[in-house]
Amino acid sequence: MSGASPQQVWTVAESKARLSEILRLSEEEGPQYIGKRKRFVVVPAEDWESANSSPRPPMGQWLVANVPRGLELEIPSRSEPGREIPFFPDADV
Repeated sequence: MSGASPQQVWTVAESKARLSEILRLSEEEGPQYIGKRKRFVVVPAEDWESANSSPRPPMGQWLVANVPRGLELEIPSRSEPGREIPFFPDADV
């Protein structure tokens, strides 16, 4: 498989036998896919780190920044008598 294109899909057996070639091609030509459904990808570490280096905000901050605006949501009271608990149909709070 010399001269494989970046869209080359390697079988698992081929990838085991030709790991050094796959590593070289990932640096020279781009991501190398392994498996019939492209379940695995070999990329150089610097590409992976640069793609995953931006820090993610804490989930609470993300939710506040991305919550839909202008919706009138009815929030039930926790002390509302007879509120049904979905996991325990016979229990009341």
